[in-house]
Amino acid sequence: MARFATIDDRDAVQAQMPWADRKLPVTLHGFLSDVAKRHPSRPAVSFQLLSGPKDKAETLTWAALLGRVNQAANLFRSLGIGERDVVAYVLPNSMETAITLLGGAVAGIVNPINPLLEADQISAILRETGASVVVTLKAFPKTDVPQKVAEAVKHAPKVKTVLEVDLNRYLTPPKSWIVPLIRPKNPVTHTAVVKSFTAEARKMPADRLTFADSTADRVATFFHTGGTTGMPKVAQHKYSGMVYNGWLGSELLFNHDDVLICPLPLFHVFAAYPILMAAIASGAHVVFPTPQGYRGDGVFDNFWKLVERWQVTFLITVPTAIAALMQRPVNADVSTLKTAISGSAPLPVELYNRFKAATGVEIAEGYGLTEATCLVSCNPVDGMKKVGSVGLPLPYTNVRILQPQPGGTFRDCAVDEVGEICVANPGVYAGNTYTETDKNRDLFADEKWLRTGDLGRLDSDGYLWITGRAKDLIIRGGHNIDPAVIEEALLKHEAVAFAGAIGQPDGFAGELPCVYVELVGGKTATVAELMEFAATHIHERAAVPKHLEILPELPKTAVGKIFKPDLRRSAIARVYNAALVKAGAGAEVAEVVEDKKRGLVARLRRTGTTDEAKVAATLGEFTRPWEWADKG
Repeated sequence: MARFATIDDRDAVQAQMPWADRKLPVTLHGFLSDVAKRHPSRPAVSFQLLSGPKDKAETLTWAALLGRVNQAANLFRSLGIGERDVVAYVLPNSMETAITLLGGAVAGIVNPINPLLEADQISAILRETGASVVVTLKAFPKTDVPQKVAEAVKHAPKVKTVLEVDLNRYLTPPKSWIVPLIRPKNPVTHTAVVKSFTAEARKMPADRLTFADSTADRVATFFHTGGTTGMPKVAQHKYSGMVYNGWLGSELLFNHDDVLICPLPLFHVFAAYPILMAAIASGAHVVFPTPQGYRGDGVFDNFWKLVERWQVTFLITVPTAIAALMQRPVNADVSTLKTAISGSAPLPVELYNRFKAATGVEIAEGYGLTEATCLVSCNPVDGMKKVGSVGLPLPYTNVRILQPQPGGTFRDCAVDEVGEICVANPGVYAGNTYTETDKNRDLFADEKWLRTGDLGRLDSDGYLWITGRAKDLIIRGGHNIDPAVIEEALLKHEAVAFAGAIGQPDGFAGELPCVYVELVGGKTATVAELMEFAATHIHERAAVPKHLEILPELPKTAVGKIFKPDLRRSAIARVYNAALVKAGAGAEVAEVVEDKKRGLVARLRRTGTTDEAKVAATLGEFTRPWEWADKG
């Protein structure tokens, strides 16, 4: 492994040779075949359905994993999947999930879909990607994924085959005997053929591909991204970006002796690329505990014992998971741990300090995004970690901080000047990031630099700092307020676990700052107390929130980001309803929905005697659109 402690180390790696001269495998199958030759009998991937430190687990060696991927790829080809055809999977984590991800990308284009989405969202993604094969769960207790997929497939006519994964094989008696007796029914009303993934894959050769592997770089995955800003878009990734992310991990972080515990979902790029691809490049061992990862029953309570069980050296995590772990004792031997790697959302300094004090381990915070295949920067494991920054741009990754100028040009920001983070690296598919052509418009600066939509700055040492989302800016009467200013101030309060600041509608200022708070377990605080704390600790007067609300739990994405569209929906409904009641208009907000072109739209229902003119006059003072939920 190369040393990565300073920006000079990063530059030294780049200076060895151009990226194109590194002679890495061109295809994913070549990538996987290479590690299987180097480390055939070493453990590759482990999975356990239940969270206990002694519960049944399954481990595949690198040679065995290659064989299973060959079978899956051969199966997909037998079902008509060519290099431009799409295999989707709607699965929680399992051994089959990793195999489908890899096998689907070898045979054609694989499209991971978040199983937490609703049926209409799943079907929309299936239609957008044109998937013809879907891999999902067989009906199983405590999950509605198979039922949602069955409904989604009904509205995705290009899907011809559904392959089912039965999680019951991971259980031991008597639980494995009970599941067939209590298995939920899944009435299928679509016309796709339903088969067993395991049974069909076993019919295929494991020692070879039954078709010629790709000869050149190509698009191999479609990852949907909604992030925190709303409706999913579909990003397309090439083999070269996948291999680049894996190479970074093996070059700078992991070797074949390392064990990574990754309770993050395989429908997200964090687990799929910096983790699974890096394991392929390095020969490291990846452990996936439970289908739901950190959300799984007992995972947090058993977590440190799982670290001890698997002799974990690298912990893969996100700030929300760190916060939950810090509410539990470190009740096992975690001396094998070298480092925790955190991504997906900014890490509060207080949380970093708590974790280091409890475990003796430092957290290296990194930054990546679906649109760049993933990795952009990371705090160096062997060097100075600037807590709150996302570290140094990685080898062959160039970062510019740009400010848009009149006429469609851009200006480079000075050191420590905030602007939009723009990225160019082997994971950026310039001009073709999204499957939908219209979504690529204005996505690049100077036709090369991916505009991330994140606001940030580069300091004098070359470290990258994220200060907020360009779309998250609260615009109060033309004055831009960074929500991070509000969030960071409230996170200094000992009772605050998470804070999500947004702009709530205001008839005069356009938007006013508003913040939603989740408290640390066992701690208490009142709204009045937190409002006073905010007023004291937020030095920008205009940024002091006009509304603060304590929620039992903030809405979050599957990888721990605060899901701000839900907070915005809540704020729109609250503000509009208060205005309608005050006006005596005889209407209320029934729901707030997302429209592809208009953004969030309030849909109204009539209550009592409705004065439509008064409704129009009242809501006309706000900039957000509204409509009637019915035409009566």
